[in-house]
Amino acid sequence: MRRGVAFTGAGISTECGIPDFRSPGGLWTRNRPIDFDAFLASRAMRDEAWRRRFAMEEAFAKARPGRGHRALSRLLAEGRLAGIVTQNIDGLHQASGAPPEDVIELHGNTTYATCLDCGRRYELEWVRMRFEAESGAAPDCEECAGPIKSATISFGQPMPAPAMLRARELTQGCDVFLAIGSSLVVWPAAGFPLEAKRNGAILVIINREPTELDDIADLVIRDEIGEVFAPFA
Repeated sequence: MRRGVAFTGAGISTECGIPDFRSPGGLWTRNRPIDFDAFLASRAMRDEAWRRRFAMEEAFAKARPGRGHRALSRLLAEGRLAGIVTQNIDGLHQASGAPPEDVIELHGNTTYATCLDCGRRYELEWVRMRFEAESGAAPDCEECAGPIKSATISFGQPMPAPAMLRARELTQGCDVFLAIGSSLVVWPAAGFPLEAKRNGAILVIINREPTELDDIADLVIRDEIGEVFAPFA
């Protein structure tokens, strides 16, 4: 039996009500991303980052796993997948039943926050209460007064070394690599499908729009992710 790795991007979550980033009308067409250095240097940027996060809270709070998430969770349970490497920050793979240890989050998770100095975890409800009590000012850590940020990876922020190592190990050990709902333009994460192909794995790309790696894929399916996985969900 072949054993695969699933690599997922924003496209797997759009049917769940979470907008993607690059498509027309996506988040980045409305708001330029806040770089990590700007977040650190400017309290005004920290305030704006949290304003944007809470503006998206309804979409994230209402989102439930879609057909793609459920199908991948099933494939994990059946032993057909060794793991899920995701660029997503919504936690929907875990919510679908995938064991957290089998989900490698390359870009972090937006469902909680951490202090960038001491690493203390904060739940979003606490951050929101403080944010609203201070008239839209980002709170500082109660432990060390450091900046509190959603547990996501921003532009310019170092990628999480343990997650990158685990993703690379899975990529090098699989014989089928499923790239699902990703534009495959954000590096270094987008390098994993290419690495899998170079190591002899079958590369399957499932995405609504063309990607830069379509030409080297063994199979390309251009369709809605939920429709593709509906028979397996």
